[in-house]
Amino acid sequence: MISSSVLIVALLNAGPAPLTLPSPPAAGGEGRVRGPVDFDTEIIPVLTRAGCNAGACHGAAAGRGGFRMSLLGSDPAADYDAIVHELEGRRINLARPHESLLLAKPTGRMAHQGGEVLEPDGPGARRLADWIAAGAPRLQARRLIGLEVSPARRVVAKAGAQVQLTATARFDDGRSEDVTFWTVFTAGDPAAVEIESETARATIHRPGQHVVIARFLDRVVPLTLTLPLSDTPVDLSKQPRANFIDDEILKTLTILRLPVSPAADDATFLRRVRLDLTGTLPRRDEVEAFLTDRSADKRAKLVDRLLRSDAFVDYWTFRFAMLFRIQSLPNEKEGAWAFHSWLREQIRRGTPMDEVARALLTAVGDSHVVGPANFARVAGDARAQAELVSQVFLGVRLQCANCHNHPLDRWTQDDYHGLAAVFARLERGRVVRVTPHGAVSNPRTGEPAVPRIPGVRNLEAGTDGREAFARWLTEPDNPYFARAIVNRLWRAMFGRGLVEPADDLRDTNPATHPELLDRLAADFVRHGYDIRHTLRLIALSETYGRSGASNAGNEADDRFYSHAYHRPLEPEVLADALADVTGVSDRYGDEPLGTRAITLFDPRTPAPSLDILGRCSRQTSCEGTTAGGGLPAKLHLLNGELINRKITAPNGRLHCLIAAGKTDEEIVTDFYYRALGRPPTGAEREYWGRRLAEAGKAKRAEWLEDFVWALLNCSEFSTNH
Repeated sequence: MISSSVLIVALLNAGPAPLTLPSPPAAGGEGRVRGPVDFDTEIIPVLTRAGCNAGACHGAAAGRGGFRMSLLGSDPAADYDAIVHELEGRRINLARPHESLLLAKPTGRMAHQGGEVLEPDGPGARRLADWIAAGAPRLQARRLIGLEVSPARRVVAKAGAQVQLTATARFDDGRSEDVTFWTVFTAGDPAAVEIESETARATIHRPGQHVVIARFLDRVVPLTLTLPLSDTPVDLSKQPRANFIDDEILKTLTILRLPVSPAADDATFLRRVRLDLTGTLPRRDEVEAFLTDRSADKRAKLVDRLLRSDAFVDYWTFRFAMLFRIQSLPNEKEGAWAFHSWLREQIRRGTPMDEVARALLTAVGDSHVVGPANFARVAGDARAQAELVSQVFLGVRLQCANCHNHPLDRWTQDDYHGLAAVFARLERGRVVRVTPHGAVSNPRTGEPAVPRIPGVRNLEAGTDGREAFARWLTEPDNPYFARAIVNRLWRAMFGRGLVEPADDLRDTNPATHPELLDRLAADFVRHGYDIRHTLRLIALSETYGRSGASNAGNEADDRFYSHAYHRPLEPEVLADALADVTGVSDRYGDEPLGTRAITLFDPRTPAPSLDILGRCSRQTSCEGTTAGGGLPAKLHLLNGELINRKITAPNGRLHCLIAAGKTDEEIVTDFYYRALGRPPTGAEREYWGRRLAEAGKAKRAEWLEDFVWALLNCSEFSTNH
């Protein structure tokens, strides 16, 4: 209802009904026949288009200048109250609409920190004036049920090409309306795509695949504009294809006019797939046998052997332990050990990932005995667990909906606090149990949050919502779970996900290859949520098997898989590789000498070398951690004890080979096999032979140490490529 003071002013100044000016025709369409202006669906878009409710203005958590609106109009009821009722209605003037603060400030007729954001005679100002003149009602006459943006995808031929964008809103009264003029179009890269706000015309300046986000009310829809990366078409029809992965990748490369690099040689493939599936370097005898094997299916046999190995179990336990943030609690390691042991057994047995997820979400009991019960203890409270669960199992950053509706996704505050309420009754001591009571408050309502499956439905009060959420999550048609898992599997094999970051799956952050992501997810479900199946599919694709050497046409490609990408080894994998090549192991805490870094169950285990290399503490997500440890690790590798003490150790591999009377060539060849997974080339043999000959016998050991140092510091060793 309108406040009494505003109503009195309206009655005292009642006169002929004001002239209602039509809104302008929306760009690319016709304006609808005008009727009473609806606050929720017509005034909110004016304020959003002008930027009034953006996070940098009145949509900020604390508002601006004493005036606060919901972020991007997510709460029309609160916005209406702030505009019409707050300060006794002084923000609007029913008698003289154009003198209303709501109009006078954004049009620049009164001092306004934000400057002029509405043209005084423009369509936004006219619509606001019409609404105020009509009594500033909140009609709630209709509700938005859909937004369609065109073109969803468009490929243009040359730089400077223009594309007309249009947006059509569908309302629950059965009508559709062209809302292009009121839709905010934002380019992900404004330097690549320029959008003229008045006409909604996009100009593409830079080659590539570019995302534009369209926002109208609470709907956010992406569209993709592509300018090929070359002027010359490519014919990839004769490229070999192993499975549907190659079909989808080659389809995109053809559109982008990106030629592909040739297949990687056998030595490169062996080292790459061994690191990706087991986190270990190939042995010399394994390399020599693989290079001499002439069978057509030797790569498939290799992949199958690796997938059956204990090394696979160790490495993928390590990867999922990072995802699930397995770590000991202060003065309590038993829970982390139980959790890690349980996880390793699931990986060994090939337990379907939907079963793993259900166990983690619903387990209770003594956490020192019941491994999966420790997942509830990773997070300190219900809200933290909601964020962890959404990140891990949905691939979603639900925390963005804590204080307000998610600005770039569908999630609301009710979704965030509703999922937190699902876990509110958990007691997270050593014994994890469900208690009769427990709640979290929803700051939007000030009341206890209703347990809710995000974006779907509320759950019945008094029931254990974890079971209902787990069932929904692992249903075959769930739109999030399988996509989140296969995206991470893809990222592990290629160094980047089809969606990046891997925990930010949303329509407005589309995959580089959306059809491929959908097909991988469907295939994963169809094959029983089996990670080995999906990893095998990826490893045996022609896409995965390409060389890391770019060519003249694809050197700028960093996301479309025309060639393999070089990626740094994880700190634990690099530490193990250094130990394997030099023959000198590190000691980790109280673990036996020779314990591999990837098998450590607790990231709190004292390990200075791993800290130097930048291991993830698992206190927060490890998915944003840069592998390789950055500059500190590089400096230690170049001139620190991390490598030097291993090279110079009397019992290390180098000095044992020298003591055994091995020739320079034998030592060089052995280290090439161990470090790089290949024999040295003729040029490399000649170079090292000449340098070592120059050193003479007196300095032979010193020069051989320099040789090993150079090998361990080259990018070919510290990356997978």
